[in-house]
Amino acid sequence: MKPVIRAIAFDLDDTLLRDDRTISDETVSVLRRASEAGILILPASGRTYCSMAGFVARIGCASRVICANGAVIAQPDGTTLHELTIPADIARQVARFAKERGCYCQTYAGDCFYYNQQGDYARAYAESSSLRGVYVGDLEQHLSAPTTKLLMMAPPEQVVQMLAEAQTQFGESVALTCSKPYFLEVNPPLATKGHALSVCAEEMGFPLSQCMAFGDSLNDVSMLRAAGYGVCMGNGREDVKRMGFAVCGTNQEDGVARYIQRILFD
Repeated sequence: MKPVIRAIAFDLDDTLLRDDRTISDETVSVLRRASEAGILILPASGRTYCSMAGFVARIGCASRVICANGAVIAQPDGTTLHELTIPADIARQVARFAKERGCYCQTYAGDCFYYNQQGDYARAYAESSSLRGVYVGDLEQHLSAPTTKLLMMAPPEQVVQMLAEAQTQFGESVALTCSKPYFLEVNPPLATKGHALSVCAEEMGFPLSQCMAFGDSLNDVSMLRAAGYGVCMGNGREDVKRMGFAVCGTNQEDGVARYIQRILFD
């Protein structure tokens, strides 16, 4: 007997997207078939809306868009429905934390990201995100308003150390997560994909027990746990796989689409 699924939520990078950051025709077709069957489609990423917009358009059937690790919930056209922010004084403390460790750090506004160090991190992020980078030097001085997210980048072993230090220093004043081994993401305290999914469930009228969610990394765990059917990608982090979720194929194998097809339509 096939499960009753009312909503499907999924991460983008390393989950729905292939390694070249494209979405296959097969994946688009399966998602649209699910939408036509009355299932709500919910992309959920650490990216900002502006960085997600092209993928949302490619999918063509999103019902809501969860952005910035759950700090923002938007309509498919980009209209913001909910937004959580980090107060400016806390954001400045985060920027100072990065500066004291010689670490790259950036924040966001509109279709731009603002960063403190020129080099490979900024160039690679501009290429992968479709956002425009603006070098500001001292990010602490630049931060004069609340923000939805800050992102630090460093070698993975340094990220592990900084995560522990940031948890001690900032406590519950921010939410910390890592979507890639070299990312340390800082969001407002309640900003998780799982919390955003629960908000969508309440407002759109579906039980979380009838939601299927896909992800690959630590910032997806809250969403996989919130959903009745949490699925980790075959290419996902080993520590996430060990948490007991179902496992599908890799992002290169259209793992999301083929799992949906097998469970719901075959």
